[in-house]
This record gives sequence, C-alpha cells and structure tokens, in this order.
Amino acid sequence: MKSKNLLLTLALSLSTSILFAQGFQLGIKGGADIQKISGVSFNEEFAYGYHLGGFAQISINKKLSIQPELYYSAASMNKASNFDTLYTSVDPKKIKFGYINIPILLNIKPGKKLAIQVGPQYGILSNTNLSVKANAENAFKKGDFSMLAGFQLYFNKIRVYGRYQIGLTNINDASSQEKWKSQTVHLGVGLRII
Repeated sequence: MKSKNLLLTLALSLSTSILFAQGFQLGIKGGADIQKISGVSFNEEFAYGYHLGGFAQISINKKLSIQPELYYSAASMNKASNFDTLYTSVDPKKIKFGYINIPILLNIKPGKKLAIQVGPQYGILSNTNLSVKANAENAFKKGDFSMLAGFQLYFNKIRVYGRYQIGLTNINDASSQEKWKSQTVHLGVGLRII
C-alpha cells in the first residue's frame, strides 16, 4: 500500500513538473464588453457590459500556445419597439442577460510581447431578466457558438487584450422569422498567478 501511494505521489509530482516546465500558466482576467445583438427586435447599437474569469495557457513551443478560458459576461441591450409583441421584460427599455463563456484560443506569437489570438467559443446562457408570455417558453437559446480573433500584449505577469467575437448561431429561440446573432468587443487585463 505504501509503495502504491509513493508511486502515485511521484507520478503526480512528475506530471506537475512537466506541465510547468512546458510553460503551463494560470491567471485571472476581467474587463469591459461592448456588445450587440443584430436582429429586427433589437436596436442596432452597441451596449456596455463586463466580463470576469480565469485562463490557463499551455505552451506548445516559443511561438504557439493554447489558451482555454472560463469567464462570466454580462450586458444589457435596448430592445426595439416590436419586441413587446412577444415578450414582457422586467425593465421596459432594456433586456439584461449573462453568459458563461468557454473559449479555446490559439496564441500565435510573432514577438515576445505580442500574441495574435484566434479560436472558437461556446457561451451558455446563465440568466436573463425576461419573463415570457404563454406563446413562447424561452427568448434566447441556451447556447451560442462564436469565433474570436484579437491580440494579447505581455508585460511580465500582466496581459492586456482586445478581441472581437462574432456569433455563428441564431440565438432566437422563440421565432424563426428573425435571426439574432451576437457580436462583442472584449477589452481587458489579465494577471498570471502561476
């Protein structure tokens, strides 16, 4: 029994040291979101929100790394006047909602301080302030698949990033007459902890 525990401890220590030797990093991040949902039921304007979460970075080599993230994003949108034909919202002018987002980014580093970032993202609708009339169960689909592109600047443990996210799926779950697609500009700062 003691030899199995010793072997397990040794294997865990070895795998942890390999991960760190290959450039495994963890950190926290947060910033501002400038969001828009395109579609007839929404005003064609950007709204402001925020995001908070964490990231990991796994280096493949000096020029490439994978950066999975997990973060919460919240915003509120102005609805168009025809939105009330389907829904009643808590606030007469704005629809508030939040997503838990999971992007997996490829970092391409042309230099020490800069990375170009591209990759997919899946967003899970976590809350909204809508109460829906009897003719529809949900206003928004529970998931939103998107693509991201942007940059990240490195300053020791601090990262500064800007990204553009475009939704690829129709998030309208109540009607097939109009398509709602998300767009977001993310601006933020990250801090590497490990």
